[in-house]
Amino acid sequence: MTVNKNETRLASYAALMSVQILFGSLPMIGKVVLVVTPAVSLVGIRVGITATILFAMQFYRGRLWLQNRRDYLRLAVLSLFGVTINQLLFIGGLSLTKASNTSLLAVTIPIFTLAAGAVYGIEKLTLIKTAGIILAAVGVIFLIDPRNASFSEKTTIGDLMIIANSLSYGIYVATSKDVVTRNGAFRSIMWLFIFASVICVPLGLYSLFGVSVSDITTNIWMLVLYIAVIATAAPYLLNAWALARVNPSTVAVFIYLQPLIGFLLAVIFLGEIVGFTFLLAAILIFTGVYLTIRKPAALDVSITA
Repeated sequence: MTVNKNETRLASYAALMSVQILFGSLPMIGKVVLVVTPAVSLVGIRVGITATILFAMQFYRGRLWLQNRRDYLRLAVLSLFGVTINQLLFIGGLSLTKASNTSLLAVTIPIFTLAAGAVYGIEKLTLIKTAGIILAAVGVIFLIDPRNASFSEKTTIGDLMIIANSLSYGIYVATSKDVVTRNGAFRSIMWLFIFASVICVPLGLYSLFGVSVSDITTNIWMLVLYIAVIATAAPYLLNAWALARVNPSTVAVFIYLQPLIGFLLAVIFLGEIVGFTFLLAAILIFTGVYLTIRKPAALDVSITA
């Protein structure tokens, strides 16, 4: 029994690692697509394609409907925080700020997740877990270097949108565990995107009317397809699958590995050199992640105690 639990935990960590790799490619690719495609249009297309793919998969599996009717309402509300508001704010913010600003502001997601979990009584806020999230956040800040970001009047609206997106996504991660565990990752995420598509797809199509679709090249459409399938459907499913097996704070803290993975890929494929700052940041991030995901000990102290 212990071996099975350990295997499940390791599989969840592997899934969350894959999520960071897939989500981590979005800011850079999204910037390329946003040069020729309005932000709202990209959200609508992204959500619509993802919903269609997930519906086709679940229709083939014969697992479309939820057993508890109240879960439709729960998933409809979660879709607002986890997809609709989250995607509109993220893509819209990305179009108005720098990719480095986006990566730096992403450190607020685990903080919002832990805070929301504590407020709703879903997760116990311990000193060790809080210290782990803060430590990992410091590591990300070291890695990205705030001097590379450009927080100015030109990016203020975009930066605020990214922070609001982080809050929205944090609330979703903190409050979705119960319904996802009950209905399964595939079925839950399918309905999440179906509900989101009711709002996002019409808005996206309306926004697309102001663009000459013929000017959008095949390469751009391929990138849009990549964003919908590889950088959206796959990570959302893996995230939900892991969320049903580990704490929300664990799902959230893995986000801190995104910039670290990006730097490692740059070392492997671009020949970039690993310096002292990278090593220090890696140590802080991995230590913070470890403190957050470790099994609770009797000595852990609750902040509310």
